[in-house]
Amino acid sequence: MKILVTGGTGYIGSHTVVELHHAGYEVVIIDDLSNSSIRILDQIEAIIGKKPQFFQFDLCDEARVRAFAEENQDISGIIHFAASKAVGESVEKPLKYYRNNFFSLINLLSAFNRKLNFVFSSSCTVYGQPDRLPVDESAPVKKAESPYGNTKQIAEEILAETCAVTPALNVVSLRYFNPVGAHASALIGELPNGVPQNLVPFITQSAIGKRGPITVYGNDYSTPDGSAIRDYIHVVDLAKAHVAALKRMQEERSEGNYEVFNVGTGKGSTVLQIISAFESSTGEKLDYQIGPRREGDIEQIYGSVEKSAEKLGWKAELGIEEMMRSAWEWEKYIKANPFE
Repeated sequence: MKILVTGGTGYIGSHTVVELHHAGYEVVIIDDLSNSSIRILDQIEAIIGKKPQFFQFDLCDEARVRAFAEENQDISGIIHFAASKAVGESVEKPLKYYRNNFFSLINLLSAFNRKLNFVFSSSCTVYGQPDRLPVDESAPVKKAESPYGNTKQIAEEILAETCAVTPALNVVSLRYFNPVGAHASALIGELPNGVPQNLVPFITQSAIGKRGPITVYGNDYSTPDGSAIRDYIHVVDLAKAHVAALKRMQEERSEGNYEVFNVGTGKGSTVLQIISAFESSTGEKLDYQIGPRREGDIEQIYGSVEKSAEKLGWKAELGIEEMMRSAWEWEKYIKANPFE
C-alpha cells in the first residue's frame, strides 16, 4: 500500500518513513524543507536501500495539494506531520502557527476526499496542565497554554467533526509526548534549524561545543528537583506507533472512525534527570544554568499508555539511557558530516 508522509524529511517523519518501509509499505513524502534538509532522503536511502518518492511544496498551497491528490489516486493512507511545532515560537508568532497548521490539514482533507486512513500528529499539549497524572485519553481538553497547543486542540476538533460526516475517512490522532533520540544507525535524528527549541538537541549541541551553557527553565516547580517534568519517548518507538495506528485502521479494528491514543512511556522525567542521564550514558559533562520559567510551559505531564498497549498493541521499549546515547551518536555524526 502507498502511504503519504507529510513532513517526511523531518525528525519524526524520517524515522516513520524507515519503519513504514520495514513494515512493507511504499512511501511518498511531501515536505517544503522549511525545517529539514533534502539530504535526509540520502540518509533514509542509506538505511533502507531505496530513496522514497519525494515532492517539495507547501501544503498551504491549496491548488498544488489538489493537483497532487488527483495525480496520486493510489494513496490509501496519510501520516500528517507537516506543521510548525515549537511552543516558544508559537507564543511569539501565533499567526504563523495558525496558518501553517490549519491550512495544511484542511487542504489535505479537502483534496483527498475519498476512502482514506489518516494518522494525525497530535500532542499532549491538548491536555494543558492536567488535573491528575498520569493523564489518560478521557481527561478534559483544557484551554491551551500556547498557540501551538491550541492548533492541536482545534485540529483534533476539525478531524472529529469531519469524521462524523465522512464515513469513508478513518482517523487516529496520536497525542504524543516528548520525542528524543535518534536511529540506531546514527544516520537520521533531530536536525533543528538555528537554535534548538527542544531540550535534548540543545543538550547535544552544548556538549559538542556548538552552543553555550544549557538553560534549565525554572527550578521552583513542585517536582522532586524543581525542574519541569515531561514524558520522553524514543523517536523510533514513536515511529512504530504510527505504523501500529495505520494497521489498526487497515485491519478494520477501529472502534469508530475517529480515535485518540496517548503515545509515551507512561513515566515522567525532570529536566535535571535528563541532563544526568545524558552525562551517565555518554560520559560527557554538561554545563548548565538555571533560568526563569518559560512562558507557555506547564509544570509536569506524563501519560497513561494503557489504551495504546491494549488497543494498538504497542508500547515503548527504549529507555532514557538509549535515548540520550543515540542522540549523542547522531550529534557526533552531524559534526563529522555537516548538513549546512
